Amino acid sequence: MTTVEKKLYADQGNKHYIFGVVLIVFILFVWSVSAIDLKNMEESGLLIATNIIKGIINPDLHLLFNLTSRGVIFLLLETIAIAFLGTIMGSILAVPLAFLSASNVVPKPVAYSTRLILIVIRTVPFIVYGLMFIRVSGPGPFAGVLTISLVSIGMLSKLYVDAIEDLDTKVLESMTSIGCSTFEKIRFGILPQLFAMFLSIMIYRFDMNLRDAAILGLVGAGGIGAPLIFAMNAYRWNEVGSILIGLVVLILLVELASNKLRGKLVNG
Repeated sequence: MTTVEKKLYADQGNKHYIFGVVLIVFILFVWSVSAIDLKNMEESGLLIATNIIKGIINPDLHLLFNLTSRGVIFLLLETIAIAFLGTIMGSILAVPLAFLSASNVVPKPVAYSTRLILIVIRTVPFIVYGLMFIRVSGPGPFAGVLTISLVSIGMLSKLYVDAIEDLDTKVLESMTSIGCSTFEKIRFGILPQLFAMFLSIMIYRFDMNLRDAAILGLVGAGGIGAPLIFAMNAYRWNEVGSILIGLVVLILLVELASNKLRGKLVNG
């Protein structure tokens, strides 16, 4: 078979592969659309949607700018505190687990065992952790901090491991040749190289945790989520609009700040 024929055969195989993928995606799409049932939509649904839009357009300004513990500003600060403290705790706990999961630092059986534990942690949805910790510590911000910490460990450890395994192993080989222990290799050979990357990952995770902390309030784990669900259940759409506006502004500001910080860290 000539080179041209091999190329034509490979191109034909790629076309068949792409066609098969597109066909599978189309079948899944049609199957998913079949789950939509507009008959179950309530007659008042359009009216409720209209009231929600009106509430967002005409928010309760007194609640939005209220400086008491019931105001949006205080609740947003509480949400930030939950996300920040949870991120810090999760980031610290994720570091040793990440090194125990890196096959280029520890023996492979240890790395695979630790990775299995982290997979189990990541498998459980964060809202389930929130409900569990509420039963343990009671409703309030502390349950939210514990939930954010545990959820952060799973993802941060995975991202830390990717960064650790992408390191140049020549430094580790040099330190091994002079008799350095595993702790010394981590402390003096790896951490100085990974500090900026780890900090960038932490900032990225804090951005995600801020959204999760807002949702955790829906189950009583502190933050702005609880007042939001109470206002929605009572059909106080002006209050809902105030809370949503506060959340949108907060998330936009945090995302802009985190993107700048991460860009400076990654680019040096």
